[in-house]
Amino acid sequence: MSGGFKIEIHVLRLDHRRQRDARITTHVCLTARALGASGIFLSGDQDEKVIENVRDVVKRWGGDFKIEYRKDWDKLMEEWKIKGDEIIHLTMYGEPVQEVVENIRKSSKDKLVVVGSSRVPSKVYMEADWNVAVTSQPHSEVSSLSLFLHFLFDGKELEFSFEGGEMQIIPSAKGKTVIKH
Repeated sequence: MSGGFKIEIHVLRLDHRRQRDARITTHVCLTARALGASGIFLSGDQDEKVIENVRDVVKRWGGDFKIEYRKDWDKLMEEWKIKGDEIIHLTMYGEPVQEVVENIRKSSKDKLVVVGSSRVPSKVYMEADWNVAVTSQPHSEVSSLSLFLHFLFDGKELEFSFEGGEMQIIPSAKGKTVIKH
């Protein structure tokens, strides 16, 4: 993926539940990849099927998006803080994205964007540099992540290109044009 941004954005998907969350977690991963994140960490249940599906998308569609399982999400957050990078927690209880995104964007630090699944532990709220709300109404972590990344990249993520894939879509008003490399 190329887009000229110098910071890296990683996503932490909290508390993935294999039986309940496989589809939505996959969508969180695909959204993160398509909208400019460098990678994602899954916590909760270890789910090799989700990991392999995402790696297959990267292989077929390009980019260097990484996916990794991390059992101890709190240790990952501690490591992130020790490196001096920032943690952004997406929650409906946070500060409105439109009011804080400019300050987040100004920082040259790498970002770990946390999205929950079930109830988010209070430690996440306390450790986050930013608790950010994309509306203060219940909705999907997929929509929160997509809108946050759109705000963060100021719409430029829509122009990113993904190198090295086996397939590429050529935009058209009608029909489907796919080039296989």
